[in-house]
Amino acid sequence: MPIITTATMKKLLISGMFWVLLANLLVKPLWLLGIEVGVQNAVGTTMYGIYFGIFNITYIFNILLDLGITNFNTRNIAQYPHLIRKHLSGILSIKLLLLMLYMVVTFSIGLLRGFDAFQFKLLAIISINQFLNSLILYLRSNFEGLLLFKWDSLLSVLDRLVMVVVCGMLLWGPEGMRLGQFSIMHFAGAQTVAYLLTAIIALVVLARKSGLRRLHFNLPFAMVIIRRSLPFALLVLLMASYNRLDPILLQVLSPDGPGNYNAGVYAGAFRLLDALTMVAYLVSVPLLPIFSKLTRPDGSQPHHVSPRSLALENDRNNNPNELSDMLRMVFGMMTVYSLTAACVLSSLGNDLMTLFYADNIEDYADVFRILVFCIIPISMTYVFGTLLTAAGKLRTLNIFAASALLLNIVVNLVCIPLWGARGSAIAGLTAQSFMAVAQIVAVLLLFNIKLKTSYIIKVSLFALSVLACTLYMPHLVWWLSILVEGSISITMAILLKLIDIKDMIKLMKSE
Repeated sequence: MPIITTATMKKLLISGMFWVLLANLLVKPLWLLGIEVGVQNAVGTTMYGIYFGIFNITYIFNILLDLGITNFNTRNIAQYPHLIRKHLSGILSIKLLLLMLYMVVTFSIGLLRGFDAFQFKLLAIISINQFLNSLILYLRSNFEGLLLFKWDSLLSVLDRLVMVVVCGMLLWGPEGMRLGQFSIMHFAGAQTVAYLLTAIIALVVLARKSGLRRLHFNLPFAMVIIRRSLPFALLVLLMASYNRLDPILLQVLSPDGPGNYNAGVYAGAFRLLDALTMVAYLVSVPLLPIFSKLTRPDGSQPHHVSPRSLALENDRNNNPNELSDMLRMVFGMMTVYSLTAACVLSSLGNDLMTLFYADNIEDYADVFRILVFCIIPISMTYVFGTLLTAAGKLRTLNIFAASALLLNIVVNLVCIPLWGARGSAIAGLTAQSFMAVAQIVAVLLLFNIKLKTSYIIKVSLFALSVLACTLYMPHLVWWLSILVEGSISITMAILLKLIDIKDMIKLMKSE
């Protein structure tokens, strides 16, 4: 049976990153910076703050729809692809049962928060959307596990593409198609249509590729899957909590009463960070199955499913140099991207917020200047956390995530009464930075990876050059600043060989 070499794995990784980034960079910026901004401007900061608070409640408890099954499935199918038909039938049945549990919990939270009829109606729609989104992510995990990155790339943007078309017509379309008064309910309903269409297409394609004919619920199988997925579930819950708790705490602790305005300001500043984070997340999508193959514990050969579903050499996980080489390549790209984005965009806070919003510009900009630096630790987390997940180091990750959550809550309790949304941004940056540093140290120790002094010097020189360029660059139009400083950053990265263009070209040309 053919064997995948390290060079081939790099080629698969670069190819996967290319397709998923291409698809998402064409569509998701239109969604995040066009449609979502248009919706917030149409419904107002306070109303969008209400939506954002409810969305984050449903997001945190979204783990009840999945229980870590998606991450477990990506890793498991990457290592043992012949199990896909059995797992697909059983897991789809499980997810339908989890939906009932999820609805009970989210509505109970609504009762405890004292939601009115409007808020409950919005909660119901958003909860259904979360289920459909969770279903899509699970279906995509099968494509990722089989390294079918082109299909995964298409499905990753299909829902947003439909939403861009529907919401765009409702907001700015011809007179006959526009609504007299666009409401947040219209926004939530458009998401339901888009998610449902995407889920149906993904299920049909996957059923044909796997040979699935019908769903079959098997209680012993379900219990085994849930038991093996629970560590993933705890990790996702903890990470979702420290990532999404800020606007909820703002609504409770803000000095201006209910805090919906502060939550809306935080949402407006967070939106651009969410767009930037998308790149790091998309890089992690092909990383998880690739790292799962590199750290496969037994080295056994899975049954043949497709030309890409091949085993690694039996001693792959015993050679840290190959893993280190792969990690260094991805770390270099993420360092260049995140440092450049954080430094350049923080200096353009006012210009960017003026571009997106009609009022409250200074409030948005104050929060954004702090929040945008979260892209650096988040990018590192998507690299090093993905490796730890692929290697099954979930206990370590859960300890880190619990500590980050506690740190986030403590800093929020101190800073929100003092500085409102800015205080919450400080809390988020603190928690994200702790998580990233902890994961980097854990990877270096657990995988016996040595950092060369020359490499540390290169990264330091790059960071200093980007910072100096940002501080001393004369004020230009925002798009010209991004173009000039981005070009300088990429040039420095290539000169320092943090990004090795020749190596990438050679890999893509290789058989």
